[in-house]
Amino acid sequence: MEKILNYINGELVEPAGKQYFENYEPATGKPYSYVPDSDERDVEKAYQAAKAAFPEWSKMNKEKRFAILMRVSELIEERLEFLAQAESRDNGKPLKLAKTVDIPRAATNFRFYATAILHFASESHSMEDFAINYTLREPIGVAGCISPWNLPLYLFSWKIAPALAAGNTVVAKPSEITPMTAYLLSEICIEAGMPKGVLNIVHGYGHKVGNAIVEHDDIPVISFTGGTVTGAEIARKAGPKFKKLSLELGGKNPNIIFEDCDFESALKTTVYSSFANQGQICLCGSRIFIQSSIYEKFRDAFVEKVKKLKVGNPKDETSNLGAVVSKQHMEKVLSYIRLAEEEGGKILTGGQRVMMEGELANGWYIAPTVIEGLPFTCRTNQEEIFGPVVTLTPFDTEEEVLAMANSTKYGLSSTVWTENLKRAHRVAAQLHTGIVWINCWLVRDLRTPFGGVKNSGMGREGGFEALRFFTEPKNVCVKL
Repeated sequence: MEKILNYINGELVEPAGKQYFENYEPATGKPYSYVPDSDERDVEKAYQAAKAAFPEWSKMNKEKRFAILMRVSELIEERLEFLAQAESRDNGKPLKLAKTVDIPRAATNFRFYATAILHFASESHSMEDFAINYTLREPIGVAGCISPWNLPLYLFSWKIAPALAAGNTVVAKPSEITPMTAYLLSEICIEAGMPKGVLNIVHGYGHKVGNAIVEHDDIPVISFTGGTVTGAEIARKAGPKFKKLSLELGGKNPNIIFEDCDFESALKTTVYSSFANQGQICLCGSRIFIQSSIYEKFRDAFVEKVKKLKVGNPKDETSNLGAVVSKQHMEKVLSYIRLAEEEGGKILTGGQRVMMEGELANGWYIAPTVIEGLPFTCRTNQEEIFGPVVTLTPFDTEEEVLAMANSTKYGLSSTVWTENLKRAHRVAAQLHTGIVWINCWLVRDLRTPFGGVKNSGMGREGGFEALRFFTEPKNVCVKL
């Protein structure tokens, strides 16, 4: 089996302890590569390399940084098919999803921030004839970037691209569950001419590598995407060290369907927003609220479409859902389905593991599951499941659905379906989420701020928000 290597100081190297653990292919449930079992020694080597590279990289002409990041983007695009196959195999997602979303977006992330830094500007404030103030935006130093397993290269690049564009050097940790495309990115960076030490990728477990990055006294900025529990632990450890933090955490997103919606558009998009990537996207709409007057019509049409979704080999172009990411995660999702039944829920379709044949017999597949009859306050409707499971709940009035939608500890995204313009604006203003989609889902302009409220995180990613996060403002006042 192939050995994945760390990327430190411009070279692919073994972990200090020479130890590895197995990386599993979700579609088959079998190991297919080895991941470095790195520790604080590897993080320290990566930090020292990043520290040494920082002076030159931070002072480098922006056009030169632009050229290097653009070359990374171009190489990702050139290897789209190869990277998509690697992502699909490593994560379990359908190959067509990796080809059309994950890998193209990773290339776009590098291209977006390569160009954005050329237009990034700061403000000045004139005090009439007395003085003028201007703000310098300076890179912070060595940034720690920790990314999740659900959109591996997509979200990995979403962090490191703005950090690098702003002039920081980076020590990054991809998820140990899906490390392959981050490893392949290492090879791309070498070919693209990335200076040694500018980007360092250390593989391994969160409690070893991630913890060492967070607790490192000289890594002043941490960007993390992942679970809320882990985010809280990072905040607890980083807070006393006064590190700059960006935390993009969990979600329990409401999808609100009013009776005056465009029925077919709402129906089609809701199926997609429920089960894309096996429901393993933090933005998936897992709580579907349907106005009572159309509840039965929408429910029956929705369930009919969900029953036609194909769970199958991720390599098969006809598969709508592939495998979930790990055996542990599969068991967690299935336990929530059992919980829903205990809480009085009725399973309208799905609800079980899908057993495949042949080489896929041990893979981790779950049927897309639709549940109704649950109170909005129950655990199934309050806790993040992060799998192909949604609940249906009827409502009568705006006030009622807003109370239900806002009832969870999460506040990442929401979706509203209505043809009433006033209602759309009114409801959007009252939803406690960082993102509201009206009559659409996952339409992303990379210039806009991305992030959530409440337990869905702190800070914003995207656009100039990310460049502001990865820089430190300094006001300069000149007396005239």
